[in-house]
Amino acid sequence: MLLKPFLAFLMGGAICVVAQILIDKTKLTPARILVSYVVFGVFLGSIGLYKPLFEIFGCGLSVPLVGFGGNIATGVKEAVDNEGFIGIFKGALSASSLGLTLALLSGLISSFISKGKSKNL
Repeated sequence: MLLKPFLAFLMGGAICVVAQILIDKTKLTPARILVSYVVFGVFLGSIGLYKPLFEIFGCGLSVPLVGFGGNIATGVKEAVDNEGFIGIFKGALSASSLGLTLALLSGLISSFISKGKSKNL
């Protein structure tokens, strides 16, 4: 019973360690690393490895950006199976709509709460 949270902690920590190593040892920007994590999640979902890995590691795999990419791949697969070619375009948006909506709303709420500074160009 304690094994699953421990495995989730290890996977989430490993994802963070890899990102930190990439930041420290390469010239990759954090934005490119985050995008590569989403693409890696899409890759895992497209070859069918995301769901079995999720069963093992749980939220340690699903909470970071890898989970967002895996969710997109799963949504596209299901939409293509149900709707054909148009599912390529509809599946990613429908599968990720909740996450995108929450990100946009939290950004909007943060903009009302905090006071930004303008940069002098």
